[in-house]
Amino acid sequence: MSLELYYWDGLQGRGEFVRLALEEARVDYVEVARGKPSKGLGTEAMMAVMDSPDEPYPPFAPPFLKDGDLVIAQTANILFNLGPRLKLAPEVESLRYVANGLQLTIADVVTEAHDTHHPLASGLYYEDQKDAAKVRAHDFIDHRIPKFMSYFERVLAQNPAGDDFMVGDALTYVDLSMFQLIDGLLYAFPRALKRFGEHYPRLAALHDRVIARPNIAAYLDSDRRIDHNESCVFRHYPELDKAAT
Repeated sequence: MSLELYYWDGLQGRGEFVRLALEEARVDYVEVARGKPSKGLGTEAMMAVMDSPDEPYPPFAPPFLKDGDLVIAQTANILFNLGPRLKLAPEVESLRYVANGLQLTIADVVTEAHDTHHPLASGLYYEDQKDAAKVRAHDFIDHRIPKFMSYFERVLAQNPAGDDFMVGDALTYVDLSMFQLIDGLLYAFPRALKRFGEHYPRLAALHDRVIARPNIAAYLDSDRRIDHNESCVFRHYPELDKAAT
């Protein structure tokens, strides 16, 4: 399988959800934007695909995945395609749509997490909207995180196959993405989520099980894993963090 992943260099972002699936499956892939221009890679190579007049359906933004002539955009769409191929999707077809629905809900949380530090406009600097960001972040902590996490905790509890996995009785890309979502929120809001494990024990246990998987553990310890940072989706600004009500 020859795959090219396109996402911004230096950021985990939405591309990290795809990376985790590729790393768990130990698939060879190329991070195009992180490569050297001398080898036809780098950010310019990524932008060339997006701006190409010869691409009939160009992707709007990264992440997108290129597999030969096939270009797949949007995180959930990429994982819906990769899941069965990487053996990270339910074998039962109906459950694949359940997995996709959960992945799209995770994407909703990611968008709301981003908007805590950019509530007015993505084109403005954080420093230009700090007051609004504080209001948005505190509402996210008090209302939106509990709403989403209670739902995901309930999905685990009500899984007919047991609470080890989000969907069915085996690991899927949704479990890997849930790890990434939780990990990002813990980075961004450590004070607010200090008691995360008490409130959401099944999700906390899932997070820890994913970390313990050999391929994921090796990836997290490698230089391929980009650190959380304040240019990404999940950002830690102390003034936005607060103890949950």
